[in-house]
Amino acid sequence: MVAIVVAALGLATVAYAAPNSIRIGATASKPAKRLTPPGPHLGGCGVFPATNAWNQPIASLPLNPLSAQIINHIQSIGATKVHPDVGSTFGIPFLVVPPTEPLEPIAYFPYGSESDPGPFPIPLTAPVEAGSDAHVLVLQQQTCQLFELFGAQSTASGWKAQSGAKFDLNTGAPRPIGWTSADAAGLPILPGLVRYDEVAAGHVDHAIRVTFSQTQKGFIFPASPSPRATRTPRCRRWACASGCAPASISAASLARRG
Repeated sequence: MVAIVVAALGLATVAYAAPNSIRIGATASKPAKRLTPPGPHLGGCGVFPATNAWNQPIASLPLNPLSAQIINHIQSIGATKVHPDVGSTFGIPFLVVPPTEPLEPIAYFPYGSESDPGPFPIPLTAPVEAGSDAHVLVLQQQTCQLFELFGAQSTASGWKAQSGAKFDLNTGAPRPIGWTSADAAGLPILPGLVRYDEVAAGHVDHAIRVTFSQTQKGFIFPASPSPRATRTPRCRRWACASGCAPASISAASLARRG
């Protein structure tokens, strides 16, 4: 049972005469400081609400009873290092565009039925991730809409892509259950990347995206699709235990938010 206490405030009504002139103009003693709400920000946009799974702290959550078995399996098929998609070799580029960015048509194949239809404000010169995944990530300012493509290729008439998704950073609304995105788990990519500005600021205030060579036929919300059967569910949260990584900003973030 939750008890809710409401305090009633006695309000007195006071009437004042409206001033008929302003004798002294107001002056500012120092420049105003714009207050930025806590949490990750990019391009003037908050990257999802504080209550979103990407931004929630997990250090105090209970340990999964199968944690040791899951980690042992990952290490048996891979290595002891995570793959966070950072750096010049494995990093995923992104682009911030103004609200006036022209729209370009998107032609999807083969996952058009699970993709958000274009057009998207993605310039044909937007950077494309090197390698077979060929991700394109674009954040539109003011509207705070995130547009992501997988298997993207620019053409004279627009973009071709295997799949694509649009995310509202204001609400953090997830994909429909069963739909993919530019990520096989149906998740956004950009919110989980470690950016230079975050490292320079000395803190990463969100979960960090990492990938594995095998995943389980299942998912944990807010992931959505059912991938091929193996071992680890899509969207599992990982906390960095003491000694699992060198002392760094990224390791500290893994310990707080996974």
